[in-house]
Amino acid sequence: MSMDKLIEGIKQKGNPSVIGLDPKIEYVPKSIREKSYKKHGETLKGAAHAILRFNRELIDAICDIVPAVKPQSAYYEMYGIPGIKVLHKTIQYAKQKGLYVITDAKRNDIGSTAAAYAAAYLGNTVVETQQIEAFSSDAVTVNPYLGTDGMQPFIEMCNEHQKSIFTLVKTSNPSSGELQDLLVEGEPIYSRVANLVDKWGQQSIGKYGYNNVGAVVGATYPEQAAMLRKQMPNTYFLVPGYGAQGGTADDVVPCFNADRLGAIVNSSRGIMCAYMKNGYDEKDFAKAARKAAIEMKNQIAKALG
Repeated sequence: MSMDKLIEGIKQKGNPSVIGLDPKIEYVPKSIREKSYKKHGETLKGAAHAILRFNRELIDAICDIVPAVKPQSAYYEMYGIPGIKVLHKTIQYAKQKGLYVITDAKRNDIGSTAAAYAAAYLGNTVVETQQIEAFSSDAVTVNPYLGTDGMQPFIEMCNEHQKSIFTLVKTSNPSSGELQDLLVEGEPIYSRVANLVDKWGQQSIGKYGYNNVGAVVGATYPEQAAMLRKQMPNTYFLVPGYGAQGGTADDVVPCFNADRLGAIVNSSRGIMCAYMKNGYDEKDFAKAARKAAIEMKNQIAKALG
């Protein structure tokens, strides 16, 4: 069970947090950028080279503290083919360091296209007689708004390859309510989606009582999170919105169950860019990220009591 693997990492490190690796080139210290540009020029390849070094040093700094990382595919795709290669290398490096990798791609479609996305991120790509992992993620975020036939290939791939998905339910962005809060027969759409997520996951309950079909539930909406926690007791929550988006440690508490499990909280810029906000020399960016990750761990632990 993939979610069991994540839970074991959380329990081992006493830390229900995940670090988002969303690296714009301007987040990378100037000294690293200059070395990469000297070798590859101010090109997509030069930017990708700098980002990979940045990612690896961040992973080295926090791999003994956090159980998971979450690279957001858009921040790699924007650097073209070199960026996609860096995404792949970042996933591989994180897994070598024992981290659970959630690729934040928010993919989906219908039929064979959904199956292709699922194979790319969670399963194997068939090349003649060979089956090859393309990205080797442990989990991927998915968009459920095409319905069950769009989700089924991901669910099947999870069960076949011991992987997980996190399904968009109530996202952390300010305008999420424009669609997700609309009422259908008196019930918000996000609640309807939650019912489906709970149903989709029932075939894969693991030893800790959680299944492989997780939910994305934002820290910026704690009241809705509390309702969704009751509605999906066996669903693991990926919780964005902490830190830079305004969510606090107290705000994430409703996402957890009484067993102090059930949620993993994401911070991206708050960790990656900690050196920019706290007066560090840029060469100490990894040290600043480590300190910020420890502070996040301690704040969540305190809020959970």
